Amino acid sequence: MDSPRNASALNRTFWKWAWRIGRVPLICFLVVVVIAMFMENSLIFFPSRYPIGEWQPAGIEFEDVWFQSEDGSRLHGWYVPHPNPRATVLFCHGNAGNITHRDGVLEVLHDYVGASVLIFDYRGYGQSAGRPTGPGVLADARAARAWLAAREKIPERDVVLMGESIGGAVAVDLAARDGARGLVLESSFDALPEVAAYHYPWLPVRWLMRTRFDSAGAIGRYHGPLLQAHGDADTIVPLRCGRRLFKAANEPKRFILLPGHDHNDPMPREYYDALASFLEGL
Repeated sequence: MDSPRNASALNRTFWKWAWRIGRVPLICFLVVVVIAMFMENSLIFFPSRYPIGEWQPAGIEFEDVWFQSEDGSRLHGWYVPHPNPRATVLFCHGNAGNITHRDGVLEVLHDYVGASVLIFDYRGYGQSAGRPTGPGVLADARAARAWLAAREKIPERDVVLMGESIGGAVAVDLAARDGARGLVLESSFDALPEVAAYHYPWLPVRWLMRTRFDSAGAIGRYHGPLLQAHGDADTIVPLRCGRRLFKAANEPKRFILLPGHDHNDPMPREYYDALASFLEGL
């Protein structure tokens, strides 16, 4: 039988070799974690800056508008008024590209759905100044809603908030803080760290991310109509993230499941029919 002294020596030898073997991958992992923390905004936001995009798209007449966020950042958007609108809609786009990549959405919302629409670029996107951050894009959306309400001569609470993907989190924040005539969410999520954990399961993103966009925690403070749509083939924001967000919301609410629809697929005409009915019923 080994003596306690021999067992202790064997134990020290084991941990010494374990450290020699494991320290390199452990250090590499910690370095990756630290880099990811410092690069968080770059891993969340993927803006396309001007002049990337088609800035004079055919088939739609719009007004270039400029306004300022609360910290003075100069922001840009496209405004398309409707002579007899079903609703006034503020559209908050996703985390990539800029407003030029949503000109088709703008056209459908105006011509087919029958809404007055403002679509805008967050700071650092398109022609908007600055760099995107979580608090920054939320402040930018508040400034955009204020501009739109003033232009349409309506209270800010009468604006319908519409957001795709991360723009859904932006719209939820506005609705939860100040209310809205209606809330429309496309392919959005319960909380941003949940989406990050889906893509990076080997990183402790749930504990490390500073930008939370906790929509599931916020949406309960909104007590208005909700229309939410999500594809069952979404490879960017899993359907379960959208389901959890919808479960946290108050009535009245409606969930539209889009069969075979991936995250960046164009929304089907049936969805826009439902959206027109939703706006008509507000």
